[in-house]
Amino acid sequence: MSVDLIRIGVIGAGWFVSRRHLPDLQRCPGARLAALCRRDPEPLARMAEHFGVSATYTDYRRMLDEEPLDAVIIATPHSLHFEHAGAALERGLHVLLEKPMAVRAEDARTLTRLAAEKGKQLVVALNPPYWGHCQLLREWVAGGRLGSLESVDIHWFGSAPHVFGRAPLPANLPGVVPPTLFRGDPGLGGGGFLMDTGSHLISEILWATGLRVTRVRAAMDDPDTDMCAALLMETESGVPCTLTLRGDSAHPQRRLHNVYYGSKATAYAEGMPFRLTLRDAGEPEEVVAEAQMPAVPTPAADFLAAVRGESAPRGTAEHGAAVVAILEAAYRSARSG
Repeated sequence: MSVDLIRIGVIGAGWFVSRRHLPDLQRCPGARLAALCRRDPEPLARMAEHFGVSATYTDYRRMLDEEPLDAVIIATPHSLHFEHAGAALERGLHVLLEKPMAVRAEDARTLTRLAAEKGKQLVVALNPPYWGHCQLLREWVAGGRLGSLESVDIHWFGSAPHVFGRAPLPANLPGVVPPTLFRGDPGLGGGGFLMDTGSHLISEILWATGLRVTRVRAAMDDPDTDMCAALLMETESGVPCTLTLRGDSAHPQRRLHNVYYGSKATAYAEGMPFRLTLRDAGEPEEVVAEAQMPAVPTPAADFLAAVRGESAPRGTAEHGAAVVAILEAAYRSARSG
């Protein structure tokens, strides 16, 4: 497919896209930001002025029906992703969808099928397919640098209570407009810190290793709006994976320590900025700083390349749906015990 100019609308023109997708989009040749939609007129006007967009809407249906578009970026509250992505795909538009793809596994699978039926790209903006350290990990695992994979342990500790409405927003928070705090509403967020940040961490395990998870056990402080969660995941190949995360840490810095244990070597991901260390028995330690990691596209650039038919997307709908299935199982486990 060849598209000279890709006309893009945004559903959920708010804090996150103002920091991530829209600045990335402006650096991509052949893309035009054609329309913005959000329900609140005042921040919508601020977004439109900042990004130089004249067409604005407070009703996403009107934008999809009235604006000549080729694609949309969707960055609305998690529980609305299914409705908004489905409406765009039904109208024959390509979709770049923020994570998590949906809050129900069946909804994620439905979107995957719909995109295939319509012949449209549905790209899910989970971070790991667009992180250099995950690309390098994927190469190490696939290339046998670790030997046979034996276990994966993911640990992530950060402090984000402000985006859940549990602390004041920092005065220096980047972005054109402030976040809406939907993450603190279980009806909109679909869960808590696991649903939000944990989506990326589950994605890292799946994307870097190719493992398929078959069973999940989970414990959380509050399954409706968790800030602390621990998961044990069983896989088809018998490789156990654990995930521990906390979103209200009192420590001032984000901390991560992810370990991939193999029969031959162990890989450690730490940061941020990310740093990878490979420790092979009897061999010198290999350390790779983030600046030395493979170059990877942004979600926006990857999406545009997929729409043009230049390459297959990295953040596929199938991968996004697999992450949602694990999330749904984790919350069901935490609630049922």
